[in-house]
Amino acid sequence: MIYFLVSKLNRRCITRKTEIQQQSIVERDLIILFLLIFLDGIQLVDEDKSCKISITNSDSSEISFNHISELVLEHRPSLCPRMPNIKVFGGSSHPELTKLICARLGLEPGRVITKKFSNRETSVEINESVRGEDVFIVQSGCGEINDNLMELLIMINACKIASASRVTAVIPCFPYARQDRKDKSRAPISAKLVANMLSVAGADHIITMDLHASQIQGFFDIPVDNLFAEPAVIRWISLHIPDFKNAVIVSPDAGGAKRVTSIADRLNIDFALIHKERKRANQVDSMVLVGDVTKRIAILVDDMADTCGTFECASQKLLSAGASKVYAICTHGIFSGPAISKINNSPFEAVVVTNTIPQEENMKNSNKIQVIDVSMMFSEAIRRTHNGESVSYLFTQMPL
Repeated sequence: MIYFLVSKLNRRCITRKTEIQQQSIVERDLIILFLLIFLDGIQLVDEDKSCKISITNSDSSEISFNHISELVLEHRPSLCPRMPNIKVFGGSSHPELTKLICARLGLEPGRVITKKFSNRETSVEINESVRGEDVFIVQSGCGEINDNLMELLIMINACKIASASRVTAVIPCFPYARQDRKDKSRAPISAKLVANMLSVAGADHIITMDLHASQIQGFFDIPVDNLFAEPAVIRWISLHIPDFKNAVIVSPDAGGAKRVTSIADRLNIDFALIHKERKRANQVDSMVLVGDVTKRIAILVDDMADTCGTFECASQKLLSAGASKVYAICTHGIFSGPAISKINNSPFEAVVVTNTIPQEENMKNSNKIQVIDVSMMFSEAIRRTHNGESVSYLFTQMPL
C-alpha cells in the first residue's frame, strides 16, 4: 500500500494516511492530484510556501515531491466539502437501494422511523434536523404500493414543514404510471392524481426512471428528471452477450418502438417490433412480428414486466419465427402473480431487470433473473441536482 505523509518544514507536522492501490511511478503525479482535489474528507488550504510531499512504498523506499509546494492537506471529517447541507432519507419500500445510493455519495442514510398504528395508519418520524437542508427521499412504487405512496407523501410533508430548503422525491419506479390517459369512459387519470398529491405534499423536484409514458412529466408543475436505463442496458448487452452484433432488439409493443430503435442505433444492430392486441388487462390475445429474427439472437426490451404474459407470448412468437436465443430486459421487474412461474417455464436465456424494485426474493425463486444495479445513476443525479449541475449527461452515459 502507499501512504501519504505531508510535513510542514520548520512547523508542526500534519500526517494523514490514505490507502490506495499500488500504482506505477508514471501515474503517481496524477494520483496525488486526484487525492488533493477529489478525495472525500480532504480540503486544500493555502499556507506558507514550504511543503514537502513524500510517498512511502510497500518496499519501504521513499519518493519525495517538492513541486506541489503551496498546498497542505487539512482533515475534514464527515461530509465531503463539496456537498454540504444535504440529507438522504429512505422509505420502507427499498432500503437496500437507499443504502447503495448513500454509499456512493459518501453519506449515511438519514434517521427516520416508520411505524403503523393499530388501525394501519402510517406514522413517520424524522429523527434529525433538516432545517435549511437539501433533502432527498428515496421511495419506489413497489410492494404495498398504496402504503408506500402514503408514506412518501407524509415524509415529504414532514420535511417541508420542518423548514427543509428543498425536498426532492426520488421515485425509481413511479406508481400508477400505467394510468396516464383517459382511454375509456369514466376512467381516471391516476398518474395525474399522484403528481398532484406529490406537489401538494411539498415536493419541489422529482427524480424517477423510465416512466411508462413520458407525458407524465407534463402532469407536474415542478421539475421532473426522468432518467433512462438505456445506458445500463447497453452496457449489460455488450458485456454479457458475446455475439450481440448478431442480435435484434425487439419491442413487444408499438409503444416501445422509440426505446428499441435508440438502443439498436447505439449498438449498430437491427430492431424489430411486435404488435399485440389486448381485450383485457394483463392478457394478450394476438401478436404480429414485424422484422426478421431468423437465426439471430432476439433481445426483448420493455419498461416493465408485471405478470410476464407479454414476454411469454413474445418469446414463443420469436422462437417460432426462427430466433436462435431469446433474452428479456426491462427496467422495472414487478413480477406479480404467476410471473416467476412463467419465467421458469419460458425459453429465455435470462430475464434482466434493474434494481428499481427489490429482486432478492425473485432471484431466489428463479435462476434466470439477473439484476443491473442503477444506484450509481440515482446517486449521480442527486449529486448533480444538489450542486446545480446538468443531469442530461445521464440520459446517454452510465457513471462509473
